[in-house]
Amino acid sequence: MRVIGIDPGLRCLGWGVIESEGSRLRHIANGTCKSGTGDLAVRLLSLHGQLTDVLQRYAPDAAAIEQTFVNPDGAGTLKLGQARGVALLTLAQAGLEIGEYYPNAVKKAVVGVGHAAKAQIDHMVRLQLPGAVPEGPDAADALAIALCHAAHLGTARSIARNLA
Repeated sequence: MRVIGIDPGLRCLGWGVIESEGSRLRHIANGTCKSGTGDLAVRLLSLHGQLTDVLQRYAPDAAAIEQTFVNPDGAGTLKLGQARGVALLTLAQAGLEIGEYYPNAVKKAVVGVGHAAKAQIDHMVRLQLPGAVPEGPDAADALAIALCHAAHLGTARSIARNLA
């Protein structure tokens, strides 16, 4: 199963694609979509177009995205939410089922603790996906989100097999 993880952001939206075959994981690709500057609507459209290209190029079977957390900067949270909305729309247009995970759940699944630093996430992504070189922290986070989702999907499949 091919899984894409999305770390939403208005300036820089991270993405990472992995393949999961049982307990075997393989890095496929990662990168960032950058929206540039200027009019918000044009920046959101740019993210949509870039993410659509990624989905067409790598044809994932499943998707996961980080949940938004509210911070004291209301305007920043709103812009992040708009970028996240564009990502959700793009994934839904591709017909993908989408898992949503809070940042602490992703960190706990990949690093083992819910308050891991960016460097720890990058390190564990590289350990779990040999040969992976994340384009930056947003791409590393996106790969971590994909790893988290692959683990949850694997657990759900095991439970379904045991109940059948």
